[in-house]
Amino acid sequence: MLSSLARAATRRPLTVILLWALFLLLGFGLGTGVFARLSDNVPEVPGTESEHAARYLDRTDPTGESITGVVAGVAVSDPALRRQVERAVADVRAVAGVAAVPDPYTTRGLTAADGQALILPVTLEGGLTDDAEERAVTAARDRIRQIDAPQVHVSGGPLLGTQLGERAQQDVKNAELISLPVVLALLLVVFGGLRAAALPLVIAVSGIAGAFLALFGFSQVTDISVYAIQVTTMLGLGLAVDYALLMLVRFLEERRHTADVVTAVHRTVAAAGRTVLFSGLTVAVSLTGLLVFPSVFLRSMGLAVAAVVVVDMLAAVTLLPALLVKFGARITPAKVRPEGEEGRFFARVARFAARRRIAVLVTVVPALLVLALPVTGMKIEIGDATQLPAGTEARQLYDTVDAHFPSGTGVSPVTVLLGPGTDSATADRIRALSPAARSRELPGGARVVRLQPSGRVDGARATALVDEVRALRGDQPVEVTGPAARLVDFRAMLAARAPWAAVTVLAGIFVLLFAFTGSVLIPLRTVVTTLLSLGAALGVVVWVFQDGHLAGVLGAEGLGALSLTAPPLIVAIAFGLAMDYELFILARMREAWLATGDPQAAVVTGLRRSGRVVTCAALLLAVVFGAFMTGGFSPILQIGLGLTLAVLIDATVVRMLLVPATTTLLGRRAWWSPKPLRRAHDRFGLSEGAAPRERATTNA
Repeated sequence: MLSSLARAATRRPLTVILLWALFLLLGFGLGTGVFARLSDNVPEVPGTESEHAARYLDRTDPTGESITGVVAGVAVSDPALRRQVERAVADVRAVAGVAAVPDPYTTRGLTAADGQALILPVTLEGGLTDDAEERAVTAARDRIRQIDAPQVHVSGGPLLGTQLGERAQQDVKNAELISLPVVLALLLVVFGGLRAAALPLVIAVSGIAGAFLALFGFSQVTDISVYAIQVTTMLGLGLAVDYALLMLVRFLEERRHTADVVTAVHRTVAAAGRTVLFSGLTVAVSLTGLLVFPSVFLRSMGLAVAAVVVVDMLAAVTLLPALLVKFGARITPAKVRPEGEEGRFFARVARFAARRRIAVLVTVVPALLVLALPVTGMKIEIGDATQLPAGTEARQLYDTVDAHFPSGTGVSPVTVLLGPGTDSATADRIRALSPAARSRELPGGARVVRLQPSGRVDGARATALVDEVRALRGDQPVEVTGPAARLVDFRAMLAARAPWAAVTVLAGIFVLLFAFTGSVLIPLRTVVTTLLSLGAALGVVVWVFQDGHLAGVLGAEGLGALSLTAPPLIVAIAFGLAMDYELFILARMREAWLATGDPQAAVVTGLRRSGRVVTCAALLLAVVFGAFMTGGFSPILQIGLGLTLAVLIDATVVRMLLVPATTTLLGRRAWWSPKPLRRAHDRFGLSEGAAPRERATTNA
């Protein structure tokens, strides 16, 4: 298969390049339309009680979503301001699609006790089409913003998704402006020439285009979260550089032995292309765990990121070979170094870890477990506007309300749907759970009760109210929805499906690693060491963002919990990335093992020949993730820090110390498998025929 791809890319390189150019145009043209289709509604889980009740209310409740305006920075008793506000209220009430706008001067709780702020809530009619809702929201927002005051902010409801989409687009642009020049500078250091350094960036741009196009395609059939654009773009950019780096380093090595560029490209694809193929498959398999969850958000993220990984993989084994055929002759081959000089540092590290394998294990493993300890106290929440960057209007509105109104003002209530036939005693007990409970009739005989919690929208009191209602209702037709109920259902979904997701991913990874190595012990060792690095990275994220230690250094704050999006994405993506570096090293180790039959020599040679690539790839990926952490959006900060730490810990401590120590400890057994499995691997394991010169030394 890889040989066929290499032949196609080398026979018609210009055709391949033109096809990829067309793909880039589609990605940066059509694909960028996804920014207008992003959603902030993450915790929906089809089939749950909260989702069922929400859909019922969407169908029957005559009122729809709402947006909120806040006016501050001037005394609200000022006659001129009051006249402006009253005119604005009258004008917004007249907007088609607006159901209600209370007068803040006559409605309790809408004017701040300090007299320096007021709130303008705007409720839309139910059942509006998307276009009608957008027109109503735009007209109401624009009219409120015309109020002449030092601070006027409008957000919430449909506006929030739009504002976050605009911010996400700006963050992606800024991250690209930061990361691409830094990556280019590092590649110049690695390769010593602009032509070689530029090629991975071409593949990286292809990865970004693939991210946009994949997300736009999925947005036609499902909601795409505002988090998705940043996560998929950062991963698409980082993996593209990784794969291109591996291929280009191998190409430069092959050019030492042949002046023919086409032959060098064929050998590169046959050797490094196999590693890229398996690497892409392992990352994609790691993301299949997200498909086990019924959450629309997690499934769409899993599919979108997997699609981006496939694009990067295909670009590395088709576009890059075509570019090398056209321009590879102008790239200076790698210098031939004296025997023992190349990779000398990494060889020393491997020998040290091999000789002191027990000391390495008893030192490194406990250290990683200590870093992972905070995971035992991890909490997840939907979060509120405190997760948003200070520049977003939603955060400005939140901060203004928080500064002038009592705690809990504007917090979304716990919504209880009392179906027809609910007895009055049950209804009374539910209303008694909150002193500020409000209820009203719905068409069809149902009632809706809104219980106002103290504290945060998904804090302890809000989720406790959900549990209390569900405990009180007995067999009555009562359902609970709202952000707190969705969080409770999301947590239950994660707890129920996580074991199945883990089994799916681990089984898939084991099969792929066995197909790659022909060993049953190496896949087991790989999974254990990867879980250690992953646990350590996630533990640090909890310590920083949940507990608040050193959060200020990153421009964040301790929030008491992680965003519910962060842990599953960190686990799925980091696990796949760790497989990247494992495969880079295993490819060279297996190559040396097949050539020498000496397990310790295979460890040293494997690390000697792959250590530089793994270190450079990890550094480049860390730069990409770090650039995306400049946006200030807390969930992205959490995901970015988790992935950065996972990559760095895995590429240094785990792959440079634990891998050689454990592989040496296993000795020849590391490459063992039962005879039936060995025969199956010989027959079905993916391998490419090597050129005669390298058949004895290359099998990866």
